[in-house]
Amino acid sequence: MSGKTRSKKALTKKIKKFRGKVPRFIRQESWRYKRLETGWRKPKGIDSKMRLKRKGYPVSPTVGYRTPRDIRGIHPSGFTEVLVYRVEDLKGLNPEIHAVRIAHQVGLRKRMEIEEAAKRFGLKILNPSRRVAEKSVGKSGKAEEKG
Repeated sequence: MSGKTRSKKALTKKIKKFRGKVPRFIRQESWRYKRLETGWRKPKGIDSKMRLKRKGYPVSPTVGYRTPRDIRGIHPSGFTEVLVYRVEDLKGLNPEIHAVRIAHQVGLRKRMEIEEAAKRFGLKILNPSRRVAEKSVGKSGKAEEKG
């Protein structure tokens, strides 16, 4: 991957430039009916103007919109995202290349352990918990009141 040879600054610049060019793909007629969500669904009707790619209708996702290889799978911060479920998953990660996203089904206790270990390893956490910060402040605050 050529992303390793490029600087993080150049990568983030390229990511921002590319993401600005990709249109928002919206569901057919979602602008017409309130009951339809805007999330993408492929148009399948036999008379569908959008499926026929008629002028004046929103664009559909095609191969030409694919992300360039050197920025594919990279977070806008320039790090490669790694999903973590346990503390052991942090071993072998490079803090210059990898950033950690803690899985949503991980509970508070294990999340605290993962965040402390990530801090020790110098890894960036993409979804730090506010509750973890509150708990650590709360613990220190209680200790000061007792002492």
